[in-house]
Amino acid sequence: MSRPRVIVVAKKTALSRFNGGEGDARAGKLLAAGHESVRKWRPAHEQHVRIVEAVCKTLDKAGADTLVLHGAQAEFDPRGASLIVTVGGDGTLLAASHNISDVPILGVNSAPRYSVGFFCAARGASALSTLRKALAGEVPVMRVARMAVRINGQVRSERVLNEALYCHAEPAATSNYILQVGRRREEQKSSGFWVGPAAGSTAAIRSAGGRILPLSSKKIQLVVREPYLGSGHRPKLTRAVLGEQGRVVAVSKMDRVSIFLDGPYRMLRARLGDEVSFELSEQPLTVVGLSRSSGRPR
Repeated sequence: MSRPRVIVVAKKTALSRFNGGEGDARAGKLLAAGHESVRKWRPAHEQHVRIVEAVCKTLDKAGADTLVLHGAQAEFDPRGASLIVTVGGDGTLLAASHNISDVPILGVNSAPRYSVGFFCAARGASALSTLRKALAGEVPVMRVARMAVRINGQVRSERVLNEALYCHAEPAATSNYILQVGRRREEQKSSGFWVGPAAGSTAAIRSAGGRILPLSSKKIQLVVREPYLGSGHRPKLTRAVLGEQGRVVAVSKMDRVSIFLDGPYRMLRARLGDEVSFELSEQPLTVVGLSRSSGRPR
């Protein structure tokens, strides 16, 4: 039998980034003083390191051909891999998922006390057991819908799992755009808008007043952030849940637009007059350990 090829993507902790020269002198002073702003760095780092080592040992014992990448934003080619394993939290899994089309992904929450890990089926005392079962194909998987983003008709991403934020390039500035959903079209000023598939409906979209959608849903959801209500203007197109063929379209009235995908690290740019559209992707993500019965709120 051929050895399974596994790619492990392990996040860099705040402490490892600082020790690697990515932090500044102030962080060192705060660490030395035991300041509350950095108090969790060391225990979270130590727990993470132990889990990474344990994951690698487990894969080695299973006879896997393992490639370990450090840094959630690492780019890699998943072709030939039988499993992608992320070690961190949801942010690590989200970042790694943008490299993947059809390879299953298993999230290992390396520090459950310090990070959110809704997508991470492997956590706590049972994490390594879950990993072994995943290698043997004994853990259920779920194909979760993702969202595609186009700019002026050109596909720029098909792998948005949580949400996209459309806003002015300077997020504190007013976002000015023309929004269209189906036949409804409206000029708006706001702080921008969230749009995303069902998997992200319990994250930022929920906090902004959106609905929680079932994980199996093939819908996308729009929530406008802080719509401008001055001078008697009251926008009507501020929330929407769209079916499988639905699209959200925005035409920019701004010189510079940022579209953040699944967090702050992956971003697209648009300019005045550009049309940006959001719709269901043809590339769902296969997440190991998720099921229809998985708890939603996170």
